[in-house]
Amino acid sequence: MNEENNKKMDKCCSEDNKYMNRCCVGNKRNVVRIFSLLLIVTSVFMIFKTVGVYRENKFIGQGGVGNTMTFSGEGEVFAVPDIASFSFSVVEESKTPSEAQALATKKINEAITFLKENNIEDKDIKTTNYNVYPRYEWQKRNIVCIAAPCISPETERVLVGYEVNQSVTVKVRDTEKAGTILAGIGGLDVSNISGLNFEIDDEDGLTREARKLAIEDAKSKAGELAKDLGVKLVRIVNFSESGDYPTYYKTSFAEMDAVGMGGAIEAPQLPMGENKIISNISITYEIR
Repeated sequence: MNEENNKKMDKCCSEDNKYMNRCCVGNKRNVVRIFSLLLIVTSVFMIFKTVGVYRENKFIGQGGVGNTMTFSGEGEVFAVPDIASFSFSVVEESKTPSEAQALATKKINEAITFLKENNIEDKDIKTTNYNVYPRYEWQKRNIVCIAAPCISPETERVLVGYEVNQSVTVKVRDTEKAGTILAGIGGLDVSNISGLNFEIDDEDGLTREARKLAIEDAKSKAGELAKDLGVKLVRIVNFSESGDYPTYYKTSFAEMDAVGMGGAIEAPQLPMGENKIISNISITYEIR
């Protein structure tokens, strides 16, 4: 059949055919129309296929999920703190910035020397604040009254000196020595000691442990309820974690507020207690 059509077309387009031009042009138009139709069909097919893939990708993890149940779990981990941290500061004033800085540096160096003598490493001594401020006072102007009525004395803002404030945070890894170190720092005439906290060095490990307990709690609840309801847990379709909340034991250090007033300071008793880390999670199961 194809050979016959080709012969007809060759005959139609032969030079002896007086209708050659009309015949050849008509055949070419038919070919172009067929090709255009195929191109349109292919394009429409590709468009629908692309839309289908987009919809499929858009609902990955959601499509095909039937009935679900959500269960919550909580995990708690307790641990004895292995680090004590606190801060102290030095405040000095003088007529010039350099003089005030020299006075502050002297006290800070004395404190750091004491800390190193008590086996506190450089990595555990950190300056958290250092500022130099001009200090002003409002003073009355000296006005000589020659004739009445005298004008009331006016005030003016006068630079009287400079203040240096440096704060240092310290970590004590031997918690049994925390009280002795605090008392020793207080005896060096620093301006303030504050923020004593007992912390856990490897908190991430405890957080993972608390999360694991929370997941086990949720799975246990899911298994019990599924059994009671007579349903089957198919798969986990969602997991969320509301957060881990470390709870710290914090000791106020009011007894040291008067540091610098003179006199020997007795090492305080510092109960550490326990730290608690809580993890709350929720798991959603597809059921059948």
